[in-house]
This record gives sequence, C-alpha cells and structure tokens, in this order.
Amino acid sequence: MAWEYSAKTRKLFLDAVQGKPGTHLGEIEDPDGLGEHGSIACGDALRFTFRVERHPTDPLKDRIVEARYLTFGCTSAIASSEALCEIIEQGRYTPIEALKITNDDIVKFLEGLPEQKIHCSVMGAEALEAAVFYWARKRGVDLDHLGLRHRQEEQEEGRIVCECFSVSEPYIRRKIKELNLRTIPEITNAIKAGGACMSCHHAPGGLQDLLDEAWGTAGGPPPQDREETPGTSAQREESPFQFAKRVEAVLGQYIRPLLQKDGGDVEIVDIKDKLVYCALKGACAGCAGAQQTLKTMVEKILKERVDEGIRVIQI
Repeated sequence: MAWEYSAKTRKLFLDAVQGKPGTHLGEIEDPDGLGEHGSIACGDALRFTFRVERHPTDPLKDRIVEARYLTFGCTSAIASSEALCEIIEQGRYTPIEALKITNDDIVKFLEGLPEQKIHCSVMGAEALEAAVFYWARKRGVDLDHLGLRHRQEEQEEGRIVCECFSVSEPYIRRKIKELNLRTIPEITNAIKAGGACMSCHHAPGGLQDLLDEAWGTAGGPPPQDREETPGTSAQREESPFQFAKRVEAVLGQYIRPLLQKDGGDVEIVDIKDKLVYCALKGACAGCAGAQQTLKTMVEKILKERVDEGIRVIQI
C-alpha cells in the first residue's frame, strides 16, 4: 500500500533527491548549530546543521541564514527535513526563536503527513533543539538563565522503556504530554517506541502504564483485560465461540494497527481448538519475513493476551 502524501510533500522529496537548486540535502562545514536525532539502527536518523549571521555584540540576535540536513530515512523524513530548513530560512529566525518551531508546524508546511509517519516530523524538531543548544555552547549563551533546559540527556539518564529503539521513560513521558498522545499506536506513530517487538506495550512500567499515569486510567484497557492471565479456569471453560471472539478482539486492538502502519494486514481464516489459521494481507503478504512476523509478533501477542497454548498457522 502506497502512503498518501500531499503534492507538496512529494515535490519536496523529489526535488531534494534530484539535487535541485534551493534544496537542503547536505551538511554545513564548521556549523554554528549541529543536532542529531534517531539512529540508523532504528531505521531513521537525522543530522541537522545551520549557519548564523553573527551579531557583532549580542549572540541572542544571531540570525539563522542557512540550514542543511543529512538523513537516513524515507520520503517523509526527507520531506520533513526539507520543510524544516525552508521554514527556518524563510523566517530568518534567531536560534532561540527557532525553538518555537514544532513538529505540527512541519506537518502543516507539508500540508499533512500520514499518521504513521508523524515521527519523521518529530525527529526534525528534536534535531533542531539539539542544534540550538550546540550553538548556545559555542556562542557562550546561558540557556539556563533564559529558562531553557536541554532535554537530550533524557535518553542517556532515564530508564529505557523500549529496548528495540532505545527510547527512555522521561522522553516518552514528555512526548505523551507535548503531543497529546492517548494510545499506544499514537506513541508508536510519533516516536516509534513500541513499534518492533511490542514487549514494552503492557509490561510493568511500559507504554500503557505511562499513558495511564499521564491521563488517568480512562485511556487504558478495561480492568478485566488487565486482570486476565492465560490459563485461568474461566478461560478454560469458555466456548469455542467465546475463545474466537477474544482472539478477534486482540487481533483488532493490538495486532492489526501495527501491521497496517506499514501497509500490511492479517485475517483469521479459521480457528480449530488453539490453532489459529491466518493469512497476511497487503504489504505483508509478499514479505520474505512473513512467517517470522506471524511467529514473533502475531503468535506472541495472542499467547500473551489470550492463551499461552495458541499456535498460529500461515495460510
């Protein structure tokens, strides 16, 4: 399934990869500002640099006149980086003023992004913040005195919640509030946490617990869903119909949204005892790792959320 990008997003991406004049793919030598976010291991990484026109007496009046980026990422990552550079250069912001640019500003400039690609705009905003703090150190600006605190240390100092993408608890807590994230899929779309093995979704201190602490228990799963454990007497006595309904509910709530964000899907073909026969759809159907997806994701979640005796069979 192809992502539905706006005409402006497509144009910015194509112009950048073709190296057309006025685009910003590249790096400034000896930059005044330098910031990085993400990692190649996670599939997305951005290195952002800028150059200022220095004020002769007051660094706070420096103006950003040139911005460049290097990115390891998709169409959205490149277009979001282009958008960030254009916003900054057109606005002739001071570095402090540039801190007001949010991922929402980038998305609006692009005339929208698919929900599953919002994390690309967040990556740009985070790299910009890191670059401004680099500029401040280089120019001797005391940002603490201005009430500004660098938050990049969150990733090193905080407990890691999502091991797959090395995302820390303080960072997740901040982004839940900043971006008004209310569900686990929204967290994954915005910052990628929970988008791989998913073991952090409902682990103690995991994504759902952080959501519940941020917004109260209304955003979490119903109490009976939290208290059920595989193999209880109530589950053993349920009818085949009830068992199938629980499998379908978990599939719809936890599994299908994760597959759909990458253009795939899954369908239950049949259920016999604890054998769940599934067919992968969309982008997942022709994927070389289809069997691995069924075992490490679909079957794993069904075992955890429904019954540990479940086996998933590919059709």
